[in-house]
Amino acid sequence: MTASLSHAGRHPRWILVLLGALCVVTPFAIDMYLPAFSHIAREFHTETHSISLSLSSYFIGFAIGQLFYGPLLDRFGRKRPLYFGLIVYVACSIGCAKAPTLHAFVALRTLEALGGCAAQVAAIAMVRDFFPVEQSARVFSLLFLMIGASPLLAPTIGSALMSGLGWRWIFVVLAAMAFVILVVTFFLLPEGHQPDASVSLRLAPILGNFWTIFATPQFLVYTLAGAFSFAGLFTFVAGSPVVFMDGFHMGTKGFGITFAVLVMGFIGGNNLNVFLLKKFNSQQIFLAALTAQAILGSAFLVGALAHLLDLRGMMVLFFLYLTCIGFTYPNGAAIALAPFSRDAGSASAMFGSVQTGIGAIISMSIGFLGAQAVIAIMAGTAVSALLMLLIGRRVVGETVVSEDGAVAIAH
Repeated sequence: MTASLSHAGRHPRWILVLLGALCVVTPFAIDMYLPAFSHIAREFHTETHSISLSLSSYFIGFAIGQLFYGPLLDRFGRKRPLYFGLIVYVACSIGCAKAPTLHAFVALRTLEALGGCAAQVAAIAMVRDFFPVEQSARVFSLLFLMIGASPLLAPTIGSALMSGLGWRWIFVVLAAMAFVILVVTFFLLPEGHQPDASVSLRLAPILGNFWTIFATPQFLVYTLAGAFSFAGLFTFVAGSPVVFMDGFHMGTKGFGITFAVLVMGFIGGNNLNVFLLKKFNSQQIFLAALTAQAILGSAFLVGALAHLLDLRGMMVLFFLYLTCIGFTYPNGAAIALAPFSRDAGSASAMFGSVQTGIGAIISMSIGFLGAQAVIAIMAGTAVSALLMLLIGRRVVGETVVSEDGAVAIAH
């Protein structure tokens, strides 16, 4: 451990680049093939909205996998579980490139996520391994900038690959990228946490700890409210190819640009949140942003049902809606995780799993209900999140904050 910290001290920027590379494995797997939805649908002789099931299945695998890798990373060190996960990801990405049917493709995407989530979970754990606690917020902010760049780059790269070589090459490139990251990690990234045989891998203690965390009122209320708010982003990601490519007949390049512009709302909201926290606390920002998201979602639904929205109006509402999520996500996470210090790792894993799992289940409905359900789902999740918060705050009572009295988190 000492050697690792010393190594990180000599090369902090290089360590940060490697952690950032690990963090973008899943965002690229999600965003890179979005422009190819209609082409994949034609090859599998199905509707475009059915392809969104492959996205929802990835979210489900990602949600489940986080719970498994937490204890493994503590028991066996950071790198061995990471190697295993990346190898699974590479193999399943190649399998996706060769998938003969839609059912096989959806199943392989689930397995791909189970492998790929190891990269992000390990990277977040290694921030605490390699950097002092007082630098953690800055490091997480820098990692988020790298993660935030993926929606800007991935659809454009995917569009170019699909146009030039076909959609299956997108998954070949995803496999190649992960393989390069695996090799570089093997040779250059030091072990951040030595294996600890005292960490129990028995199911009962692990589940008991997770249940204790989940049953904590503050965690439960703000995690669920945040999850339903965040589900709006999942719904947008899964439904945007259907809305813009099928509904407005956008080409793959036009969709890639549109998607990147709209996701900037989420990124911008998250960055603006840092400045607002100087004047307001996380509870105030979370409530205000959730209220705005519910109002925007309702107005969005009314406008769509009344056929009042053209492409420009729809893009404006999407952008503002995603901006609200940029505020709700970091503040909801900060408040939910504030009561935990000793079990911060398990609490973080539980928080990520619940948020991803709920988002996956909700976004999966697009595959069954079609494009007309996208805006209705986004409105419904936002209103539900606000109601959960308003009702749940009576149960929580006085909110527990961190030791310095500030409820804030950097992402």
